[in-house]
Amino acid sequence: MQATKFITALCTPLNEEDAIDVAGLETHIEDQLENGIDSLLVAGTMGFMQMLSMEAYLQLVAQSVRISGSRAELLVGVGDTGTSTTLARIRAVENLPIDGLVIISPYFLKFTQAELVDYFTDLADASKKPLFLYDLPRLTGTKLEISTVLTLSEHPNIHGIKCSDHFAQSRPLLEQQSDQFRVIIAQPTMLDVLLKAGVREHLDGVFGFAPHWIRDLQTALGNEDWFAVTQIQNQFNELLAAMQSIDASIFSTTSELLNLRGIPGRMAPKPLRLLSPPQQERFRSLPIVQQAISRAALACDVPQ
Repeated sequence: MQATKFITALCTPLNEEDAIDVAGLETHIEDQLENGIDSLLVAGTMGFMQMLSMEAYLQLVAQSVRISGSRAELLVGVGDTGTSTTLARIRAVENLPIDGLVIISPYFLKFTQAELVDYFTDLADASKKPLFLYDLPRLTGTKLEISTVLTLSEHPNIHGIKCSDHFAQSRPLLEQQSDQFRVIIAQPTMLDVLLKAGVREHLDGVFGFAPHWIRDLQTALGNEDWFAVTQIQNQFNELLAAMQSIDASIFSTTSELLNLRGIPGRMAPKPLRLLSPPQQERFRSLPIVQQAISRAALACDVPQ
């Protein structure tokens, strides 16, 4: 059986001054590595690259390199609103020992497919590091069409794509994947179905919420225990539903959950608000939340 890879899109723990909470970042990364996650995305959508100051962004990447060492593949988000701004991000981090740069489609304005080809080609030509496309049309407002991705996949410095659109839109690309062009799927609510269908590369921030469940999932896959795989999938789906049941941003409940796991810092940059005390009490009382944190024996104080 082909090896399965789970890539965690890390959160960015911040202190009250919106600088990196280094202790929180270290605990977050170690939590992933200790549970068998061997590939990390730093400063992706879950990590709020676009809401970080350049100083905090550079600190995040440098500290992530230091903490992970050579123990994990390390991908870094650099996508911004246009060619010049994204290239500035690339230049800021490309001399660090990282494995690849992940570039979301430019946002704020809408671009034609020809302009997107120019955008990614120019960046791939200029970058010292391998590039990965990132298709997230529900946030960017622009879809990377299949024909555009296929054209870009021929560039020697474009090594893959993270697909966060509906799976039906991404499925044709799986036929084009190779050692030179990786197709990484972000569909955390249907992992069991995709794994059984042979899809082997998955990336999402959800994995960071309960990485011990991903460890259990890997074990179940190794045993070809599909009933257990489905049970674990149901746990993740129930946890996501619980996080969305609170009248607050999903990033606010993410911050609360990771704090409960012993990971300090706020994962919801300002002006996003953290949960109020009544919301905290309700969230913490949910059985699936207790289940998600019950195996997290992390020796770290949880900030209140």
